[in-house]
Amino acid sequence: MKTVDDINETDIDNLHIRIGMNVKKYRELRGITQLQLSLAMNLKSPGLISQSELYLGKQHFNIKHLYQLAYILECNITDFFEEN
Repeated sequence: MKTVDDINETDIDNLHIRIGMNVKKYRELRGITQLQLSLAMNLKSPGLISQSELYLGKQHFNIKHLYQLAYILECNITDFFEEN
C-alpha cells in the first residue's frame, strides 16, 4: 500500500506551480486581469492571485479558491490540474 511518505515536497511544489500556470492561462483566455479576478472573488487586493499564479513564497490556491476560480473562469476545476 502506498503512503504519503512516498510523496516529496518537490512533487507538491510542482503541482502548485502547474495549478498557478493553468489559472493564469484560463484567466488570460477570458481577458480578465488579476485585479478583476480578485474583485470577482471578493478579495481586497490582487496579491493572492498574483502570488499564487507564480507560487511566490509558496503562496497557493486552496480548494475554495479553485472552486470559485472555476466558476468565474467558466471552466472545470480539473482543468487547473492539466499538464501543459
